[in-house]
Amino acid sequence: MANFDYIIVGGGSSGCVLANRLSENPENKVLLIESGRRDTDRWIHVPATFFKVLGKGVDIHPYASEPEKGLNGRACITPQGNVLGGGSSVNAMIYIRGHRNDYDTWSQMGCHGWSYDDVLPAFRSLENNQSLSGEFHGRSGGLHVSNPRHRHPLSEAFIQAATEVGIPYNPDFNGADQEGVGFYQSTTYRGRRWSSAQAFLRDAEIRPNVTILTERKVARILFEGRRATGVALQDGTIFTASKEIALTAGAIATPKILQLSGIGEAEHLRSHGINVVADLPGVGANYQDHLEAPVQGETHEPISILGHDSGIRAAGHMARYLLSHRGLLSSNVVECGGFVDTAGTGQPDVQFHVLPVLVGFVDRDPEPGHGLSIGPCYLRPRSRGTIRLRSADPNDRAEFNANLLSDPADLDTLVRGVETAIRILDAPALAKLVKRRVLPKPGVESDPAALRDYIRQTAKTVFHPAGTARMGRADDPMAVVGADLKVRGVEGLRVCDASVMPTLVSGNTNAPVMMIAARAAAFMTGKAIAG
Repeated sequence: MANFDYIIVGGGSSGCVLANRLSENPENKVLLIESGRRDTDRWIHVPATFFKVLGKGVDIHPYASEPEKGLNGRACITPQGNVLGGGSSVNAMIYIRGHRNDYDTWSQMGCHGWSYDDVLPAFRSLENNQSLSGEFHGRSGGLHVSNPRHRHPLSEAFIQAATEVGIPYNPDFNGADQEGVGFYQSTTYRGRRWSSAQAFLRDAEIRPNVTILTERKVARILFEGRRATGVALQDGTIFTASKEIALTAGAIATPKILQLSGIGEAEHLRSHGINVVADLPGVGANYQDHLEAPVQGETHEPISILGHDSGIRAAGHMARYLLSHRGLLSSNVVECGGFVDTAGTGQPDVQFHVLPVLVGFVDRDPEPGHGLSIGPCYLRPRSRGTIRLRSADPNDRAEFNANLLSDPADLDTLVRGVETAIRILDAPALAKLVKRRVLPKPGVESDPAALRDYIRQTAKTVFHPAGTARMGRADDPMAVVGADLKVRGVEGLRVCDASVMPTLVSGNTNAPVMMIAARAAAFMTGKAIAG
């Protein structure tokens, strides 16, 4: 048994930030435990090859839901990072914070101190932006945020086509206004992925007060009375913490660990023979995720990136990349997209992820030929799912009911998103390049029932699970943590990942998760954020 001041459970985007900031004080002895391996796979660090990492399946948890009624009986496969850096080591590197109203809504729901003005300093303190500065951006943080080094012609054509149907061009989705289309900034630096591990853990791991364990799985949190005092690993090893334990394992793993530790709905825990430490029915509830449905067009000419990952072309790309860190391999592939208000509410409700290739799905191969894929994704889901235990055995996978598209409003939003994507595909800048629409088949959009069925049959996650240990007011029976991220009813335990989001942010979740961790570190140490 070894004792530390702080134990961090999960070495992903948030865990790396926490390890860095907690260990800045040399008197703090910090332990970081990661279930996956170190981020040494070379394909992790080459931006365009993250598909290889996902395909190998070594550095991800491929969580599978129960059959989903809203997806016509299909399971939802939700890969999550299982490697140092977590999602930031395997994602598409898109740097998005969400909309101002997301955080103001949190504050209005009782999460005081989490308005946009409250969280902006944390975002700025983390960021080192290549080209943007001013009130919305930081230039001295550890997280490099860069403009694209490679711009595919199909990405350029999408942006032009979107402006042709009336969507404005936006050079900064994280500035004063989110709406519009443009190229995404990415968490890359000089043509390399800049994960949370690169940005924050590399500095921390050389400090003598930091210990990092990889390929070790936490079974449960240990308590003396109601105080969290340590963690038990699945191999029987025990570590103790004299100050605090922080859960940063992600919105699927974190509620499972909490429930295995005796924190959750009392009746559910007792049904599995688990002693109840804190009766918190919100643990594992409120699951949310972003879902998108594909719109794809086949091009007249072989101009997509199909086939560029093999043979002589792949060798040429690699040679250029090794010499200059430029070219196709420096691309995050999802180079462009945007945010559109399809409901006329004054705030975007759909995001586009655009790839210069026809992509497949978990349960189907891509359509043959060259083309582009537009993924309209709803931003503020109303559907809610659950993560619950199957047994008290940590090795048993959780019962995962994502409950996607259970609220009709989510399906309505995706319908509008698909219709908007079709209009963009038909606009002149793309129409001259695209010979036919591949998905959905022409005519489907004119039949409301057929279009809805198409969406249910093809929609997939954008890998942004959240909400399963949400923040809330002290009198909210479903709130798991307070505004200080402390778990209700116990001492010495916080949740510091996407689980705490009361509602999902309007965009990619990597940057918001790091912001949550930065604020958690400030709460834990009392050191103010200079942003």
